[in-house]
Amino acid sequence: MLAMKPYASTADAAVFDYVIVGAGSAGCLLANRLSRDPGKRVLLIEAGRRDNYPWIHIPVGYLYCIGNPRTDWLYKTEPEAGLNGRSLRYPRGKTLGGCSSINGMIYMRGQSRDYESWAAQTNDREWSWENSLGDFKAHEDHYRLDDGADPATGDNSRFSDMHGRGGEWRIEKQRLKWDILESFAEAAVEAGIPRSTDFNSGDNEGVGYFEVNQKAGWRLNTSKAFLRPVRHRRNLVVWTEAEVETLAIETSADGAKRCTGVSLYHGSAKVTVRATAEVILSAGAIGSPQILQLSGIGPAGLSQAMGIPVEKELPGVGENLQDHLQIRAVFKVKNAKTLNTLASNLVGKARIGLEYVLKRSGPMSMSPSQLGAFTRSDPDRAHANLEYHVQPLSLDAFGEPLHSFPAFTASVCNLNPTSRGHVRIRSRHRGDPPAIAPNYLSTDEDRRIAADSIRQIRSIVSQPALSRYQPVEWKPGIEFQSDGELAKLAGDIANTIFHPVGTARMGATDDAMAVVDSRLRVRGIEGLRVVDASVMPTITSGNTSAPTMMIAEKAARWIIADAQNRA
Repeated sequence: MLAMKPYASTADAAVFDYVIVGAGSAGCLLANRLSRDPGKRVLLIEAGRRDNYPWIHIPVGYLYCIGNPRTDWLYKTEPEAGLNGRSLRYPRGKTLGGCSSINGMIYMRGQSRDYESWAAQTNDREWSWENSLGDFKAHEDHYRLDDGADPATGDNSRFSDMHGRGGEWRIEKQRLKWDILESFAEAAVEAGIPRSTDFNSGDNEGVGYFEVNQKAGWRLNTSKAFLRPVRHRRNLVVWTEAEVETLAIETSADGAKRCTGVSLYHGSAKVTVRATAEVILSAGAIGSPQILQLSGIGPAGLSQAMGIPVEKELPGVGENLQDHLQIRAVFKVKNAKTLNTLASNLVGKARIGLEYVLKRSGPMSMSPSQLGAFTRSDPDRAHANLEYHVQPLSLDAFGEPLHSFPAFTASVCNLNPTSRGHVRIRSRHRGDPPAIAPNYLSTDEDRRIAADSIRQIRSIVSQPALSRYQPVEWKPGIEFQSDGELAKLAGDIANTIFHPVGTARMGATDDAMAVVDSRLRVRGIEGLRVVDASVMPTITSGNTSAPTMMIAEKAARWIIADAQNRA
């Protein structure tokens, strides 16, 4: 299952129609779509290695991939004032499949209002929910449509309107159940949160189990979904361990600028690759602005400070960074089975391993979060603005040991933060990681919502459905009650949920801070697009992997159409 045929090497001619930088959630899908035409030669460049590391494919393996140089860029944020001076580990995938190889596998589109907002900000209805739904469905293969009908109702008419069948991207239900999570869901209903049977219909308010990108108990990453099925295509070339240094920009006699290729290191060899049609940056919300800035495309003052010639001044490159910050509340419990107790000794761990080997189920098939809830931080809000990730376990941070006592964790994040940060290069050298400053909790609104969300967690846990477990708040601590205390505590215990977006955002023609237009073309540079989460003008109300793939599906159609128009 994990074997992969080797791809072509740099011995191939270094001239292609399309050069895609980054083989992550967007890049793998783009490579699949653009190489459908055998007359178009496509190069996909990935800085990391192939995805043949076993822990990538076992769902619980994210514990061994995050913080591992084999699969993670190992970024860290700048010290954050809103986090009381803390610096956070900032995982980003560095392997075929990118972040889809190390993420939480949760399939989540967000809310219809997210896309209506994008359409308004770009003056382009192509980004509306109605016009984006088909791009979600184009690659979707939802388990609830396997037999042509939704098993919950016996009818597929409404569900098939929202979801797809037969695409490359498999969506399955989780292969486990925990009594403590069932009780939390009941408590959420008692607290006024409705049940949800589908988080992806445009309104995700409610409580239910997350659906995951897995196939028969294995992680499905975008490399397996979109590259493996087409590895026989002779016009698709994939280079791994190939790190882009700069974009190649040429200026014509009339002053017009065009991106004609990339300069990169493949191993120790420096290679220049030409693109006759387009270069497409899909290196993510950190990597894409970094490459742009290293190429002299971005804030002019930053380029000049680094001794980089200014090719195009675009002040929005690297700005507008948004992320979901989760506050992890931990509750000790009694009379409950949790992963803390199940995995507390070698016998328990052996049983967990055996269940996965025999059935592909149990804790080793777990995504980081199993139960989800979307609700409002206060009843006056028009839409759900909080997302819960509830887990039958507790630890100080992912990658750290489980606690020795039985407990569950209820993490909550503000879906629509108003804080904005930035990504900026520190030098002109590709090997130096950029400065990443999300500026978490830097606005009064974000701090108020943080305090309100902790109070809401306490309200849910106090409901009768959880009383038999006698939950006791271990973190942050019930002694803290005021807005100021809770906002400070949020800064002490909150962590990223790994959803950076917005650093090369799209916008209308009169938006001076927009980096790309509504069709994702970089302003003032012909032949160059950005297609990844960095183009989102505002963060989606949920996990960001599925929206990134939708963006790539849409972009592929536009790229192909533009090529046909040029022919």
